[in-house]
Amino acid sequence: MVIMAQAAQPRTTDGAKGWTFLTNHAHVLLAIAREPTTRLRDVATAVGITERAAQTIVADLEAAGYLHRERVGRRNAYTVNPAGRFRHPAEADHRIGELINLFTGAPNP
Repeated sequence: MVIMAQAAQPRTTDGAKGWTFLTNHAHVLLAIAREPTTRLRDVATAVGITERAAQTIVADLEAAGYLHRERVGRRNAYTVNPAGRFRHPAEADHRIGELINLFTGAPNP
């Protein structure tokens, strides 16, 4: 019998389980923007997902051009492309750098 670990359900500030405004892709992107040399294990823990899910999300973000991964010694270093546009047509006129700036306080290029 195989037992799979499940990621914790997101909790709101009042402790209720349920939906959140940002997707796991956005949470992973923000975690990497805050700490570009972070380990995916730490990203997964911070977001509340499995390490494998974090790997899949990073691969998605990299394939779409939102992230660039570079091997530095034994670790990866990530560069976020702040010029990338949101994928949904309703927000396509905005760049992800705006989201990163909003949540990290980083200047918007």
